[in-house]
Amino acid sequence: MSWFGGGGAQPAGPSQLESAKIEMEMMTDLFNKMSATCHRKCVGNKHDMTDLNIGEMSCIDRCVGKYLEAHLKVGEVLKKVEEQMKAQQAAQQSIAAKLS
Repeated sequence: MSWFGGGGAQPAGPSQLESAKIEMEMMTDLFNKMSATCHRKCVGNKHDMTDLNIGEMSCIDRCVGKYLEAHLKVGEVLKKVEEQMKAQQAAQQSIAAKLS
């Protein structure tokens, strides 16, 4: 459930508010890691100018795109794994209930 960009209802209860806080922390962490990684890769330490040159800008643009695409793919894989684990747990519970 996403509170950022999804529209709809606002967080009402403490658990929803806590979920929104955790999501915000995760998004902040994602942004900080992405910024550091792409800056280190595309700009480096020897940057004397106040603006980026065209090569650096295009490098950062590609880096951010790839970083976000990878993040989405990892999220999809983790979601599938979580669903499989829940299905296995439900199957185990039903077997345990039949044996009892």
